Amino acid sequence: MAETFAELVAAEDVLLFVNAAVTATGQREFRSGQREQRLSLGFLHDYVRVNYRPVYAATLALDINDHNACLIIEQLLRTAREATPGEKRTEGRLIAARLASLPPQRVYRLLRALRTAGVGNRRTRAIVRDWLAARPDPAYDAVKYRAGLKDAARHFHLPLAAHPPAAPPPASPTPASPTPASPRDGELGDFLFAPGRRKRYAHPLLDAHRRAHFEQGALYELPFTAAEGFAARHGIAREVFLARMAPRMTRLERLRTQNRTQPRNQSRGRTDLAVMPLTRLALYVLSLPRAERAGRRAELTGALRAAARRAAGPYAGTWGRVAAVLDDSYSSSGSGEKRRRPLATALACGYLLEALAAPGAYAPHWTSGGTDALLVAPYGPTPLGGRILDALEGAPERLVIVSDGWDNAPPGLAGEVLRVWRTRLDREHRTAVTHLNPVYDADAFDVRRLTPGVPTAGIRDAEDLPALVEIARFAEGRSDPAELRAYLDGRVRRFLAEAETEAEAAEEVRRCPGSISTG
Repeated sequence: MAETFAELVAAEDVLLFVNAAVTATGQREFRSGQREQRLSLGFLHDYVRVNYRPVYAATLALDINDHNACLIIEQLLRTAREATPGEKRTEGRLIAARLASLPPQRVYRLLRALRTAGVGNRRTRAIVRDWLAARPDPAYDAVKYRAGLKDAARHFHLPLAAHPPAAPPPASPTPASPTPASPRDGELGDFLFAPGRRKRYAHPLLDAHRRAHFEQGALYELPFTAAEGFAARHGIAREVFLARMAPRMTRLERLRTQNRTQPRNQSRGRTDLAVMPLTRLALYVLSLPRAERAGRRAELTGALRAAARRAAGPYAGTWGRVAAVLDDSYSSSGSGEKRRRPLATALACGYLLEALAAPGAYAPHWTSGGTDALLVAPYGPTPLGGRILDALEGAPERLVIVSDGWDNAPPGLAGEVLRVWRTRLDREHRTAVTHLNPVYDADAFDVRRLTPGVPTAGIRDAEDLPALVEIARFAEGRSDPAELRAYLDGRVRRFLAEAETEAEAAEEVRRCPGSISTG
């Protein structure tokens, strides 16, 4: 009996940590400051790492946010002495796989934190070396992330060859010629640590950076963020610079700059909104004035639905009758650091649930009572109880609530409605109810729950909704802890297998660039 109780406590602790790792970013929220958020999150990381280290590492395979993924990696590498040899091997594979999926700027920030902490053992150096070796173009990193790469190379004693292979290539009767994008041996080291040593570089990007100091045309060969400083140094007008840099800018860079340089009615075609991730697209939509949203209704709605269909994937149309209660109260405005993030998550979830539901079987209910999702704005109280009653009236197969859980009109009504519904009216669980909360409650070390009887999970990106609904069922108390362990083990196996497949494909592309078909 005691063993079973301990397993239940462990399962609750793991789910609590997963919710925090999905939602919390250490930034200020609507009801708590940055300091409270960081203290609360730091305690959770220490608690779970010390008591459930294997599960702590396995969390890297779940849909947690990048901030917590970096914290987990940093903690695992800083406390390697606490792990057994078997745990170290598993952790190393998980860390390598997660690093490959992180944005490079976050990885370089993580490496800087490890340097500050004095972590530079052989295991860490090998992990960093392998990550750098897998980067597609080290010269690009040297230009765009110069300070980060320079600090990492100095602290971790990294070889700065173009692509140090993990194993020698197979013998060939004809030596392969070097690819044009690979810098010659020694060039990266000179570029980072002795930039005045060479009069020119063989790698075109490194040489463009050298020439950009005195030649305006060269800066347009550089990445956007690196070219911005040179443009300011040469006194180039912002509008002229952005117009000429457009072909080299990423989709998100164009999106961030287009509205600053052109009138709204001229900037629509600059970025293909239909290919943007769903949650990021929702954030962009909410950043537009309501009048512009109404004027671009067909374009924005079409882009949101296209992104939702991509996110739904094979689950599109398989969830049957779905009702959603979506929070657009004033607290969904977020904070200065996470402006409108909760509202954007709710908006994106609404479109995704529409794609997951059977055709014509989706019913959204905004807390404001509004019916036009495209024009939502954070305003008013949070009458979750009344909206939940409206949603349950249609007897849906699934009810998904996306809210920060601060039910206040009147307080506590939502929890009481769900309790009575579950214990009196729907004991057979004909309606699956799930609460997804986009806000981390620093005081409770978890996301705020409406009632203990309804499974609750944290959410940050709407694209993770199907997986989070699956995790949330473990929080309902009807699942065996062994099922949670089996689920985590399965996610780890899939995560590592997918990472190995992607690494092998990238290695094949790197070794044989001419074998890729362009048709």
